[in-house]
Amino acid sequence: MSNSVAKQLEEHPLVPMVGEVSKIVDETPDVKTFHIYYEQGKPFTPMPGQVAMLSLLSVGEAMFSVRGVDENHLEFSLKKTGILTDALHEIEEGQKVGVRGPYGNGFPIDFCKGKDMLFIGMGIGLAPVRTMIYHCINNREDYGKMQIIYGARSPQDLVFKEDLFENWHKVPNCGVDVTVDRGDDDWDGNVGFVPPFVEGLAPNPENTVAIICGPPIGIKFTLPVLEKLGFTNDQIITTLEMRMKCGIGKCGRCNIGSCYVCLDGPVFSLEQLKVMPDEY
Repeated sequence: MSNSVAKQLEEHPLVPMVGEVSKIVDETPDVKTFHIYYEQGKPFTPMPGQVAMLSLLSVGEAMFSVRGVDENHLEFSLKKTGILTDALHEIEEGQKVGVRGPYGNGFPIDFCKGKDMLFIGMGIGLAPVRTMIYHCINNREDYGKMQIIYGARSPQDLVFKEDLFENWHKVPNCGVDVTVDRGDDDWDGNVGFVPPFVEGLAPNPENTVAIICGPPIGIKFTLPVLEKLGFTNDQIITTLEMRMKCGIGKCGRCNIGSCYVCLDGPVFSLEQLKVMPDEY
């Protein structure tokens, strides 16, 4: 990041930095991954679990999980869920988008060091989990055993297939287990919902941190499974990023009790969530 870019971010935190869409990957029929290129270097280096605002001129902006791919690229994976994401799914490589951030606290890297890591992703919820997975891979000596559990509605809804079925299997001391809610004639893998799938795999809670992200209903029914397996509240980490709007604690949209998700989150332990109002 150049000095001029750093100065602009400091003086105008709500002004997006314009980048070029250099690559678009079709993950599923309704999920695409966008690589955003900055010639002078990406405007920031996000920590695993942080988010950023992605905007399209004349359409709007929204908060998404972000990953720093290299010195010049940021990466966003978006599911079609509304006006902005529908519009972004129609753009082509070479078009311009705006990005501002990063926002939030990110995953507790120091707390996780020296521990085994359990990653549970459901649907597009694998995107934020994936940022921490790659951090652990790139700093492999700092972490113990890695176990990745992923679930999607169907084989056609599996995201990041190259990671799930190739790349992550090459990582030392790393297991990958995938399930789908509904199989088809070509699917010879696991079939079943994530909560009972996790219970059947019975990951060991000893010296382990569990990071889980996905649809609220999926998280709701998976958390009790982890507790049943012996994970304590401080060992379970999840995110609430869907509630953020401005990103800097001014609009109040993400306020939950005394917390602002954009400032105090989006990453929270189950211990923190249990003292929040039920509305989360």
